Amino acid sequence: MVTRREVVSALAGISGLTTLGIPVAAAQTPRRRPDLRLQMGEKLVMIGDSITDVGRAKPIGEGRADDALGRGYVMMVDALLGAVYPERMIRVINMGVSGNTTRDLKARWQRDVLDLKPDWLSIMIGANDVWRQYDSPKQTEGHVLIDEYERNLRELVSSTTPLVKGLILMTPYYLEPNRQDAMRATMDRYSAVVRQVAAATAGSVFVDVQSAFDRLLTTYYPATINWDRVHPNNTGSALIARAFLTAIGFDWQRGLDGV
Repeated sequence: MVTRREVVSALAGISGLTTLGIPVAAAQTPRRRPDLRLQMGEKLVMIGDSITDVGRAKPIGEGRADDALGRGYVMMVDALLGAVYPERMIRVINMGVSGNTTRDLKARWQRDVLDLKPDWLSIMIGANDVWRQYDSPKQTEGHVLIDEYERNLRELVSSTTPLVKGLILMTPYYLEPNRQDAMRATMDRYSAVVRQVAAATAGSVFVDVQSAFDRLLTTYYPATINWDRVHPNNTGSALIARAFLTAIGFDWQRGLDGV
């Protein structure tokens, strides 16, 4: 049994070491664990273009089939939520459609978002709004210039925010490390719009997907992720899923240390 005298002597010894300038390790405050924002039984709808779609079931992207949620980041988000937070029974629905721009989202918003009555909604859109300006420069009717892009996005967000518990806004991206590249520079301007809309939307969550890829591109050549620099392979999809989950408070240590 430790006596009071032994405790006092020990404390005196620590005090003496400190007085002599010898560093003494301070007691560490337990690090606060992340708190996942999605709660029991909530529904998360994830909408976007082909980066979100990736072969998901139609018309509603959910179900028992292995590819019902597609084969990209949405499937990975659902799998990780189910593995780490099984008791919350979070329902994930993929409503991405290949080739979509913000114009297309507006046309199907009622059916593919509002009618599904999500608790949480994530939006990642903009790749095609930018890409069509570069791969189809003559077909200007298909170009969604930045003013229209911002107008469309703000309209979708403002009409939906009162109806959902939470909104996650994700930037588009281009797998090009050279920021002077014409398409990369344009994509960065569209990403800045997403940041601005998120900042102006109370309670929204912002996910900087481009910055996440920029870190990856310090090691990988863009074609390693995909030759077209837009559609990610499994590594790229995992990176998007990780950025998304981290932004909504996913605890990556949950269950690994008995908690």
